[in-house]
Amino acid sequence: MNRIINSTFHFSIFSLLLVFSGFEMISAQSAPKISKLEYIDKYRDIAIQEMNEFKIPASITLAQGILESGSGNSRLATEANNHFGIKCHLGWDGEFIRMTDDAPDECFRKYKHAYDSYKDHSFFLSQRERYAFLFDLEITDYKGWARGLKKAGYATNPKYADLLINIIEEFELYKLDINQGPPIAITPFPNEIPKGKEREYEAFAVWKNDRKIFLNNDRKFIFARTGDDFYKIAGDFNIYAYQVWKYNDLSKASNLKEGQMIYLQKKKNKAETAFHTVVPGDTMLAISQLYGIKLSKLYSYNRMEKGSSPRTGQILWLQEKKPKN
Repeated sequence: MNRIINSTFHFSIFSLLLVFSGFEMISAQSAPKISKLEYIDKYRDIAIQEMNEFKIPASITLAQGILESGSGNSRLATEANNHFGIKCHLGWDGEFIRMTDDAPDECFRKYKHAYDSYKDHSFFLSQRERYAFLFDLEITDYKGWARGLKKAGYATNPKYADLLINIIEEFELYKLDINQGPPIAITPFPNEIPKGKEREYEAFAVWKNDRKIFLNNDRKFIFARTGDDFYKIAGDFNIYAYQVWKYNDLSKASNLKEGQMIYLQKKKNKAETAFHTVVPGDTMLAISQLYGIKLSKLYSYNRMEKGSSPRTGQILWLQEKKPKN
């Protein structure tokens, strides 16, 4: 008798599991997909905001979002809030999801919110050298941007540029590119430069939080304020904390000092000046910051071991020496 009861009980549980499993499958299959128009309506304001801040056409951002995420319906978009197919790449220490794309089991970035994906898309394009030429184009030149993205290797699809252009023209997204906010004020601000800084730095912009940005070796930087740390600077400029310490060849445990030069983007491989004569107190890091050159390149050009110190009076090359003919 007990066997019959137990058998009936197990069968009932199994039946219920099948019912619930079937319900979940039906629910997943019947989840409504959003259309391109609905996607545009949902994310257009974010795209315009990113355009005003980073000078990437809103039409391009939205068209890429539509194309890369299947209008927000792809697995990457629904499970990882990744609307632009951005892979992990070296340096990414956030959450991730694995999928087969160009190769099996590739690593893609995972975000808490779709907004974070849009922000990362702006960082991705604005802070990688291979996309730098795009920012020389007019903000309304969506065709130039679309073709430039393909040329720079953003996607492997040979029709990628045409697909973007077709989406932009079908939904008249180019009209969003004239919806720009007022330009960030560009004005001289010598009072922000700490005393004792003899080099002249080009004023770039006054940021929305009244932080002043300068240019050195065509790279944006700020002078640290009292109380600054990596996380505060990252929050003020909408970048990741790990980017701040990596761009400046620092460690996560480094403490910042008032007046310290802090770059907001990767330093360049070479300086505008050919060489530097070491003076007392110079360090390799200080020299790399002074000229906006990567610390690894400074060591390499001078055939010095990483971590070694320069000698007073030593000539340090800031560019790769060309062989004599």
